[in-house]
Amino acid sequence: MPPCHASRRVWREACSELRLPAAPAGRVKEVLAMIPPGLRAEILIPGRDRLLRLVSHAVQAVGASPQAGPQLSIQTAGMAVRLSVLPSPRCLFDEPVQIRVAGLQPQQAVTLRASLVDESGELFQSHALYRAGSSGELDLSRSPALGGSYLGVEPMGLLWALRSKTPYKRLAKRNVLTPFCVDLEVYEGHGDTSRLLGKCTNERWFLGEGVKRISVREGRLRATLFLPPGPGPFPGLIDLYGSGGGLIEYRASLLASRGFVTLALAYMSFEDIPAMPKILELSYFEEAVNFLRKQQQVKDTGIGVLGLSKGGDLALSMATFLPGIKAAVSISGSSFNSFIPLKGDGFTIPVHPYDLGRMKISDESGIVDFSDVLDDHMDPATWDCRIPVEMSLAKFLFLSGLDDMNWKSDLYCQDAVQRLQQHNREVEFYSYAGAGHLLEPPYLPLCKVSIHKVLGMLVHWGGQWREHAKAQEDAWRRIQAFFWQHLMDSVIPKSKL
Repeated sequence: MPPCHASRRVWREACSELRLPAAPAGRVKEVLAMIPPGLRAEILIPGRDRLLRLVSHAVQAVGASPQAGPQLSIQTAGMAVRLSVLPSPRCLFDEPVQIRVAGLQPQQAVTLRASLVDESGELFQSHALYRAGSSGELDLSRSPALGGSYLGVEPMGLLWALRSKTPYKRLAKRNVLTPFCVDLEVYEGHGDTSRLLGKCTNERWFLGEGVKRISVREGRLRATLFLPPGPGPFPGLIDLYGSGGGLIEYRASLLASRGFVTLALAYMSFEDIPAMPKILELSYFEEAVNFLRKQQQVKDTGIGVLGLSKGGDLALSMATFLPGIKAAVSISGSSFNSFIPLKGDGFTIPVHPYDLGRMKISDESGIVDFSDVLDDHMDPATWDCRIPVEMSLAKFLFLSGLDDMNWKSDLYCQDAVQRLQQHNREVEFYSYAGAGHLLEPPYLPLCKVSIHKVLGMLVHWGGQWREHAKAQEDAWRRIQAFFWQHLMDSVIPKSKL
């Protein structure tokens, strides 16, 4: 049945009040056709407010108009509700934004919800309950959440509180050439999401404007090189992830967006590299150092290396045994060689002894806690697997979480720091209460438990939501400041997306 009761006059009024461009009559049918079939018949019911709500529903299906940009305004009680992301709805993933709502009624109760679908189709969501101020506005940098996924004033809470609908999923970016799109919505009332008042989308990118991504398959190297725009010279970094393996690029791409030439390096479970090598050869990592130092855009005074978990102890070994490493960052790492022997030039560092009989397994879910499996690092019988960082002239930064349930990274960091200080070496160390093992770039949500890609087990990583989020923000600032200080003797530049 044609929507004859939706007159041209009402349509023009709807367009005007919804801040849409004027449209010909044919556009009425086009937009109304996008209303779900179960609601389409309601357009015949008299009443201008009903028409406005249905047209609003249809507009959401096609997105906001060019004039409205990425923010959608929906009419309510004679005033437009506007949900905004400032200073821009498009930013790098590690950038904080201001989330604001305007046009609400004074003291109006609303629910804000964030939704993100990752590249595997997994849905991550968070929500928070708010009450508008006397002017009918919300500013998440000043307005406290009254309930939901978090409490209190948390400007980026909707991001760091995202949780997967399917248990034990970790949010990680596979393709850094595309953004994560975070859909933000504001609903009337607390907990009831039946009436949408406004929505917008925050595009969060991992690659800044002008940054180049280059696949590297040179000799044994399996890596990706990220080059900031311009001739440089820039500080150079090698980025290592943990024993889950693969070629992880999103931290490296963000660092390149901040002005570092960064080489994301695979060393386990990628292409022709075994999932669990019998031995790791230091010469492979030396190839990576030499490759990076040859790049014209890299400053020739030395490079940096950072690693998470297993990558952390590899970063220490590289800074200890390889020339050209000027600064190293260990994130939730060990000061002992872990899990796989490391073969150098004329020596091999054995693995830190461990006993899997000491691991704890949850009866209900099968989650594994590995925090007690390693032998006591104070036992002299374990010292052959120590990484002799005190021999290195590099500068070191150690970062760890006190709620790390993978291993006692804080104790291993303390061990390395004490040995370095005894030899008058320069070192920084920060440990974070409530932070878990997987310290990532800021605003990636905490992953307390996930399946280890190589072991195939559900592993407990630890961490508390708010504390872990704050730790990630602080650690990210410190990592960049540390490398700028020791590789360039410069201040941190501003990003450009």
